[in-house]
Order: sequence, then C-alpha cells, then structure tokens
Amino acid sequence: MGLLTFIALGGGAVAGVAAAPLVLGAIGFTSAGIAAGSYAASMMSAAAVANGGGVAAGSLVAVLQAAGAAGLSTAANVAMASTGAGVGGTVLAVLI
Repeated sequence: MGLLTFIALGGGAVAGVAAAPLVLGAIGFTSAGIAAGSYAASMMSAAAVANGGGVAAGSLVAVLQAAGAAGLSTAANVAMASTGAGVGGTVLAVLI
C-alpha cells in the first residue's frame, strides 16, 4: 500500500467519526430529544404506529435517539471509522 492509500483510509476514518454526530443532529436526533417536524420524528411516528403506540426498546429509533442524546459508544465510533475508511478507500480507487 502506498502513502496515498493510508491517507485516504485515515482521512475517511476521521471523517466518519466526526460526521456521525452531525448527521444525527441534522436529521433530528438531538440531545434534547427528537426534534418536532424532523425526519427523526417521522421515523418515531412510524415506529409507534407499527408497535401499537410505543417505540420498542432496542429499535433503530431508540438506538439513534440514545446516540443523539448521549453521544456514540466506543463500538459505534469504531463502526463509523470503519465505514469512513471504506468510503475513503473507494473514493481513492475511483480516482486512480
């Protein structure tokens, strides 16, 4: 592997970790709860309708809201770094 490959993978990993909280907030999963009128509110509404009025613990909506409120766990940060590195490697492959 060349230096450019390591730079692309590392840059993608850093971008993935940095972007995750921003994306969560932008779609409505905030530290103060789910933002009214947001995409997150639509997801929560659909989950509640599907589950007879409540949002199930451990569901995607619950997990994303927990991450939006408290931040990402170490495991989630590792997953975001891996995803970002994959994107960085893919972009490099396309450009070369």
